[in-house]
Formats: sequence, structure tokens, C-alpha cells
Amino acid sequence: MKKAVFTLLLLTILALAAMVSMPSLDAASNCTYYSDASHTTVVGQYGYDCCNNRVAWGIKTQFSVCGGCFICYPPPPAK
Repeated sequence: MKKAVFTLLLLTILALAAMVSMPSLDAASNCTYYSDASHTTVVGQYGYDCCNNRVAWGIKTQFSVCGGCFICYPPPPAK
């Protein structure tokens, strides 16, 4: 009985530790990259859209704006 309780406790601690160490998918990780400081020509986007689909295309430059979520393509169906 003691062995089962100890094993359950250990598994609980390991599960909590795994959840704490998981990276978060916060909006700050979504970045749009531009060709220059004027931010007129988009050359890449990396992160996740609002439907939690991975977005990764183009190139990364020093000229970026991060935050928010990208629009879902295709948009989710209307309810």
C-alpha cells in the first residue's frame, strides 16, 4: 500500500513539473517581419494564428512587430 501511495505521489509531482516547464504559446511569440524600418513590405510571419495553427513563412529581419494572433485561414465555420 505504501508503495502505491508513493508511486501516485511521484507521478503527480512529475506531471505538475511537466506542466510548469511547458512553453507557453503567448501572443508575443507571434511576429510579423518587414523589409525595412518603414514597415510597408511584409517579408515573413512566425507564430500561431487564432485557431492555434502554426504560421511560418518568409524570412526574419530586424524590423518586426510582435503580439496578437494571426487571422485563421480558412476562418473557422460560423456557428
